[in-house]
Amino acid sequence: MTRLSVNINKIATLRNSRGGNNPDLIQVAKDCERFGAQGITVHPRPDERHIRYNDVFELKKIVTTEFNIEGNCQEQKFVDLVLTNKPEQVTLVPDVLGQLTSNHGWDTIANQQYLQTIIKVFKDAGIRVSIFVDPIVEMVEAAALTGTDRIELYTEAYASHFHQNREAAITPYVNAAIAAQKVGLGINAGHDLDLHNLQYFARHIPGLEEVSIGHALVSDALYYGLENTIQLYLRQLK
Repeated sequence: MTRLSVNINKIATLRNSRGGNNPDLIQVAKDCERFGAQGITVHPRPDERHIRYNDVFELKKIVTTEFNIEGNCQEQKFVDLVLTNKPEQVTLVPDVLGQLTSNHGWDTIANQQYLQTIIKVFKDAGIRVSIFVDPIVEMVEAAALTGTDRIELYTEAYASHFHQNREAAITPYVNAAIAAQKVGLGINAGHDLDLHNLQYFARHIPGLEEVSIGHALVSDALYYGLENTIQLYLRQLK
């Protein structure tokens, strides 16, 4: 079964909007695990508009499933944060400073030498590495040459076109997943996956190991409650 990692960035956004500690990010992470989530994901950014760097240190103390830290490895502060906390997985995203949300994968051909260097830094520390990749076979094949353990398929395009033509929307991702398997890469996925499109995606992507879901899951929890929402997402993955 594909693992569900809950991205709790939006919980931190809500907390930060009023100051204080309501909602309690650490308690939410504990509850997500208690309700069945198989991982916790955070994506700290330099302006700390949602996850704060100190949150990462506190989360490291209590996460008992898989801790996944996403971020821009071109920021030395992020690299230091990951190396100090040593999560089970780091996901490298080609963000720029001030970016609202991640919106593309790595060009694994143009950035291959850089990725080889930075990935080795994390792997030498015993941290599994995943890198954001668009569903382009050539980019997947080049990703294998960077030394990464996994790729994370960036699924915004799939989600955007799912309701118009689900078969056409998923085809590039199937091809990318097949290519990843051929070159020995693990497969994660994330961005805009939700209760409407997740099951179809999970059923058609061979070798899908993990999905990271935050915005849609937290939004659904406003209506269904956090525990019920996590169970609903887990059912889509069975």
